[in-house]
Amino acid sequence: MSDEEDFSPDRSASSATAGEAHLLSEGSLPSSATGTEHAHPDARAPATEDLTRSSFAALFSAVMLPMFMGAVDQTLLVTATPRIASELGGLAETSWIAAGYLLACTIMAPLYGRLGDRFGRRNVMLLALAVFALGSLACALAPTMRLLIASRVLQGLGGGGLMVLSQALIGELVPPWDRPRYQGYFAVVFTVSSVGGPLIGGLVVHGGDWRWLFLANLPLAALAMWRMALLPTPHPSPRRHAPYDPLGFMLFALCAASALVWFGQVGHSFRLLSPASALVALTAVVAGLVLARQQRRHPNAFLPLDILKLPGVAWVCLSVAGFAATMFGLLFLLPIYLQVARHANALDAGLQLLPLTGGIVVGSTLNSRFSARTGTSGKLPPWGLGAAAVAILALALLPPFPGLITAAAAICGLGFGTVMPSAQLATQILAGRERLGAAAALLSLTRSTGATLGTAAFGGMAFVLLGSSGAGEGAALQVAHLDPARVTHVFHIVFGVLAVAAASAAFAAWRAPCMDLRRHAAQARR
Repeated sequence: MSDEEDFSPDRSASSATAGEAHLLSEGSLPSSATGTEHAHPDARAPATEDLTRSSFAALFSAVMLPMFMGAVDQTLLVTATPRIASELGGLAETSWIAAGYLLACTIMAPLYGRLGDRFGRRNVMLLALAVFALGSLACALAPTMRLLIASRVLQGLGGGGLMVLSQALIGELVPPWDRPRYQGYFAVVFTVSSVGGPLIGGLVVHGGDWRWLFLANLPLAALAMWRMALLPTPHPSPRRHAPYDPLGFMLFALCAASALVWFGQVGHSFRLLSPASALVALTAVVAGLVLARQQRRHPNAFLPLDILKLPGVAWVCLSVAGFAATMFGLLFLLPIYLQVARHANALDAGLQLLPLTGGIVVGSTLNSRFSARTGTSGKLPPWGLGAAAVAILALALLPPFPGLITAAAAICGLGFGTVMPSAQLATQILAGRERLGAAAALLSLTRSTGATLGTAAFGGMAFVLLGSSGAGEGAALQVAHLDPARVTHVFHIVFGVLAVAAASAAFAAWRAPCMDLRRHAAQARR
């Protein structure tokens, strides 16, 4: 355990005596966001139960809505993809409706973490919400597929901050050893977003225009900005005047964009062995090498690589990347598989995704209760991801009976749900409270990278195998022209590759450290 995690006993006294976590607002926390090494005197004083609950309720109401918006927009369009493809263009380009949003989130996640540490997470969250709302409006008005993808990128420039800053604020609100008890509240939010996303998307598309999926974000963003503005203004941070790293940000953006464009477009926008493919791949490799060299030398590097060097953090990040790639690849491909190969409509596809999305919530809740009861975190993800790998392998090898799809989706959901709660606790504890923003940014960056790579790479693989080969031919791949038998064969192949990815993530989770929450609580109270 890091020495940075030790807290004075008077700050945890109310937890020990009242049986409740001492919940603090952003302005009274010892973090880089506040610029204070010690909490304010009134923050150290024992809090009453009413004050604890009111503090928790104030931040919960402000943080959970942005978290919901950031989470639901990652899955809201999965059941609307065929309808959007029929209206605006070819099916092969639709992977970038999701991948463009996730790519922008990936690039912006570490930047929002740094900005939150400098200027206060409340202030930066207001900016992220404004950009997200502007991107949502642009998506609703987009007349073509390419403009929709560009608008999704703009939306992702704001969405990248919603999850990062929400997780960092939660880390400031609840001490790590008490956090599993409060994850039941967080699970409610993920229940609505994960379960409701595909279902709401299918319902809206089935009975109306898919553009309402974006227009609904505007009043939600306004409500979230109002609640966030009511939080205390953060104190000035001593890191406010630390040197910036614009070169690191540009190199990271160039590397991430080039790599993900290559994985998503090779085989149908350009051939594997072509000058365009070589140029994009070379750009990604060179930018990555220069970035790695530059980040090691910068005094205030853009990427939180120092946290990645902590023992066990690399394995946690690898498990999260593999989990996200598998989950988002499955979430993107399964609705297409159901609607094209199984002749389901958008609403039916949304309903058939309920075992997967609902299982994620159940798995997350069970993992949180297991951690709270045993005092350890990180034991369930290897088993959960291993079970998900077996379930996806069954989809690849067995005939697509409805009962099989439902059971496999439920098992995958249960397994996927065990990953993020344990990963969040591990990175926050290992990094220490002073670097919560950087730790949340690293985890969000890892998750977004895996999600973008999974959506782009597995979606691109499916469309290449379906016959989209050669430059410019991807746009000609239409839903109405696909043979259901060929779709079934191709998706069985892709599911097999997804099973390998899930098994790799399970191995990484097995190597990741388990957190002893009770020992951490005892150290903090000494």
